[in-house]
Amino acid sequence: MTEVADKPKRVDKVTHGSDKLADDVDLPREEVLKLYGNRLRLRVCGLYREGDQLLMVRHRGISPTNTFWCPPGGGAQFGEKAPAALTREFLEETGLEIEPGELLFVNEFMLPPLHAMELFFTVTVTGGQLHQGTDPEMSIDGQIIEEVRLMTFAEIKSYPPEEVHDLFRYCNSLDEVFQLKGYLK
Repeated sequence: MTEVADKPKRVDKVTHGSDKLADDVDLPREEVLKLYGNRLRLRVCGLYREGDQLLMVRHRGISPTNTFWCPPGGGAQFGEKAPAALTREFLEETGLEIEPGELLFVNEFMLPPLHAMELFFTVTVTGGQLHQGTDPEMSIDGQIIEEVRLMTFAEIKSYPPEEVHDLFRYCNSLDEVFQLKGYLK
């Protein structure tokens, strides 16, 4: 009888534990959808290269697999010019101070219910120290930034296509990323 009585408790514990894990995973997704879903958003993104590596940020709550790698960036605020928004977003996400450079290309990010027009700039680091930052629009428990690091092009391409930004399907090398121009179709 003790064994039978213990088994449901263990199942309940496991179920409750996995529900808690599901809640932890779903909170960032809920916040992303609440803040950015079903509306057009203007994003600015920075391409920072160090040797044969590109600075990338891993987010949760965006792709179906809950892993999404993309260059640092974020939403411009009303009345904020794109270079100022990029400088602010880069500092928030990576801890790095930057000088925005050339506007390279525009990408239309569409992963319903998310839709963003993204402006991609080159950037030069002028100060700060690289670390995993935060997204001030998100709650403490709903933070979506999970990792910030330099990655080789091979590392980026080793992820399934739905786990990396669409821009990488247009190129076969890191050099080609910096040669993208205009509107990516």
